[in-house]
Amino acid sequence: MSIALEIFERVARATKNVSQTQAAESRSGHPFDERNIHPEVATASKKLFDDGHFSQATFEALKFLDNKVKTLSGVQDSGFNLMMAAFTERNPRIQLTDLVTASDKDEQLGFRHMFAGSMSGIRNPRAHDILVDPIDLCLDHLSLASVLMRRLDARKAP
Repeated sequence: MSIALEIFERVARATKNVSQTQAAESRSGHPFDERNIHPEVATASKKLFDDGHFSQATFEALKFLDNKVKTLSGVQDSGFNLMMAAFTERNPRIQLTDLVTASDKDEQLGFRHMFAGSMSGIRNPRAHDILVDPIDLCLDHLSLASVLMRRLDARKAP
């Protein structure tokens, strides 16, 4: 390969995500502000996001969520199994609703599956495979992580 082609390839690889980040930031402020990303999710992921490492930003945000649930619940597992154990409808370790009405129980069940699904469907592929996420997909993932964190913040117990 010629030297000129090698230099071109290095430059092209180094600038791969630059336009995506600049486009998002040019909308007016940081994309995290526009999406109202939860402060703890932002702490776990913003540096990676700003550096264009979108898949890793998603992974770190969901790893943070996993560890938060583990700490709150006392369940010594991770991922899908942790979420299913922590948010079970009968004697949950983390109670999101009063669990009195059918609607309360449905909400607990629904969030149980949302937490568990986010681990299996979003976190795990980024932990086990090399993925390159576009900026908008990363922001969608971080928005979901923020919804889940806010639901944890509003929990009934513990």
